[in-house]
Amino acid sequence: MSSEQINTKASRTVMIMAITATFASLAFGYDTGVINGALPYMAEPDQLNLTPALEGLVVSAICIGAAFGSALGGRISDILGRKPALTYLSILFFISTLGCALSINATMIIIFRFTLGLAVGSASTIVPAYLAEITTGNLRGSLVVLMELVIVSGQLLAYIVNAIIAITLGHDPHVWRYILAIAAIPAILLFFGMLINKESPRWLVAKGKTSEALDVLRLTHESEAKAIAELNDIQDLLAEQSIQQNLSFKDFTEPWMKKVLLIGIGVAILQQTTGVNTIMFYGSQILTKSGFSTDAALIGNIGNGIISVIGTLFGFTLVRRLTRRKMLTIGLIGILFANTCIGTISNIMAGSPNLPYFVLSLTITFLFFQQTFVSPVTWVYMSEIFPLRMRGTALGIAVFFLWGSNFCIQLLFPILMNTFGLSNTFYIFSSIGILSLLFTKFIMPETKGLSIEDIERKFRNDYK
Repeated sequence: MSSEQINTKASRTVMIMAITATFASLAFGYDTGVINGALPYMAEPDQLNLTPALEGLVVSAICIGAAFGSALGGRISDILGRKPALTYLSILFFISTLGCALSINATMIIIFRFTLGLAVGSASTIVPAYLAEITTGNLRGSLVVLMELVIVSGQLLAYIVNAIIAITLGHDPHVWRYILAIAAIPAILLFFGMLINKESPRWLVAKGKTSEALDVLRLTHESEAKAIAELNDIQDLLAEQSIQQNLSFKDFTEPWMKKVLLIGIGVAILQQTTGVNTIMFYGSQILTKSGFSTDAALIGNIGNGIISVIGTLFGFTLVRRLTRRKMLTIGLIGILFANTCIGTISNIMAGSPNLPYFVLSLTITFLFFQQTFVSPVTWVYMSEIFPLRMRGTALGIAVFFLWGSNFCIQLLFPILMNTFGLSNTFYIFSSIGILSLLFTKFIMPETKGLSIEDIERKFRNDYK
């Protein structure tokens, strides 16, 4: 292809590669959402006979695994490549899913929920890095938001499956096994999809495989000239780093890198401490606590899932128009409003038959702002701020803190609910929201409109 020839299939190629990689995110979403409906059935005495403490361990084990998986997955993808890492990830998803579905006691399912967490955490690190590296700058934000869209779609699918099975097959004591086993399908699709997907061109250049990288860039860029220009930019950036060819954790002590890593960790923690996963994991419990029956709560949860998908679709568009900081600020203000209203109304209307409907409407409001503004820009931001040579590892560290925060919140939320009640628990989340807004305004730098190479140069110069 000469520099004058146009590759009209470039955008389609990038999109196919991105969709294939996000089958990992579909498994991620389903596996984090499905426990909401499966838990009541598996807890029965004739099944796994779970005590409240064991229920907490079953729910939170995936978060512990995800914390370690995010750190390990990022490092493995830096060493082996994004494509092999995602291929191995599909196998881990498949084995862990079947292990959960076939568990015969609490210990077995906790172990497999932990290994499933390793897969989920790895996916939350490798997929955004891969999506950021296979695309051009103008599409990068939208494609990373695609990952978030697929995650919430997986959660919505889990909520729908939970409700349908609860209504139609609730008499079968093993119904929870069917619910969990469905998650094997995206794992299978990911495995076969990655057999034909291409490797990240930026990873290939970093490993000295220039000709292979150029072949991929020719497929994902509109012309030979643009592909070569992109290759040259990647090579120039790596040349600037030539005196530090071997990555070590000592690199993270450099002032500029330490600053960037701390900002990434801060954004990761911010995304979790809004309280979003209390609704995603304990949504039915929140609704039953406010007055809904169990079946009504499971059906109401579908509303939460639908608004998450709708919100992410809006985020898919807005991330290309608004700055990163502006999106995060709007989202955090909306979440602060929803959390404060849940706390206030739960206190004022305690015992009212209308309370659950108000709480449901406010959780939907919460999720709209979270999934439209906060979650999309979080993944985009974390995927683009870290330097190429250590992107997977650094992203893995940040996501480790994201999942660690998630675990702490999931573990503490039932305790907070029992100790302080629904109202005061959401007031606590409101207080954290104010701190998050201050972080966004005074600490988080803007990256909108810059290539990932220019972002690295900016941080190197600003944080010398």
